[in-house]
Amino acid sequence: MAILKIEGLVKRYGSVKALDGLNLELREGKIYGFLGPNGAGKTTTILSVLGLIRPQEGMIELFSTEVFSRGKFRERSLIEAKKRIGYMPEHATLWEFLTPFQTLELIGEAFGLPKAEREKRIEELLKLVDLWNVRNKKVGKFSKGMRQRLLLAQALINDPDLLILDEPMTGLDPAGIAEFKEIIREQRKAGKTVFFSSHILAHVEEICDTVGVIVKGRLIREDALNNIKREFLREAGYIIMLETNKPVSFESVEWKVEEVGPNRYRIIAPEDVREAVHDLVVSQGAKILMMQVREPSLEEIFLKMVRPT
Repeated sequence: MAILKIEGLVKRYGSVKALDGLNLELREGKIYGFLGPNGAGKTTTILSVLGLIRPQEGMIELFSTEVFSRGKFRERSLIEAKKRIGYMPEHATLWEFLTPFQTLELIGEAFGLPKAEREKRIEELLKLVDLWNVRNKKVGKFSKGMRQRLLLAQALINDPDLLILDEPMTGLDPAGIAEFKEIIREQRKAGKTVFFSSHILAHVEEICDTVGVIVKGRLIREDALNNIKREFLREAGYIIMLETNKPVSFESVEWKVEEVGPNRYRIIAPEDVREAVHDLVVSQGAKILMMQVREPSLEEIFLKMVRPT
């Protein structure tokens, strides 16, 4: 089932198109990484889905119910859908004078959670995000990372079916990022659907079922990250570093071969030709001392996608 479906979404700010016919679909129980450079339209997409800004064109469907079309929101449908959504904004103002417990108490009450259920849920969440020991400390004294963890807890207070996270790992140290990723994985195990945006490719690696890449308001790629990486590798060419025990001739091949040292070669081919390289070397009575494929870094893939040559 499609938890979120967007078709032809357009949002203009004057003459600027923040969203330019955006299409995407998020399936139930999946983690969708919404990737793009700053200013690509990620936050505009999220705010449109939540009904916090109004696009000019397109359609938005939540939980198989249309909530926006023909330039208008269906308010009742949107309100019902939002009861099933947890949202962690990129920039949020927390109540500095409240404690984490009081913050979640207030938000839980707004969702209509009964007091006993609310207090149990708050304890679970503050322990989950490692803030239980500071539950009575004023938020105004919190670090950026602690605030991020509290924002995640408030997004989970209503036990949402869809969790929307906008740049959620900003301000977290490496240990905090690892913990955050594990929490997201646990949400998927619990049957939840997660949609989160980031401009850092490494943040979506390992945990996403699907990655959508948005540039200038348009979705330019959508696939599993491994598939995107393999496709890029084919496009960019495989770079094979080879060292042999004696000189080898590559006159019969169509690959680009550069001798970078005594019996050391740099081979660029449109596909993985390691097996053919092995056979060629052996046929000339030589031995392979070293052969490895250089794969592109995540940053290279990202830059290639958002700034095609």
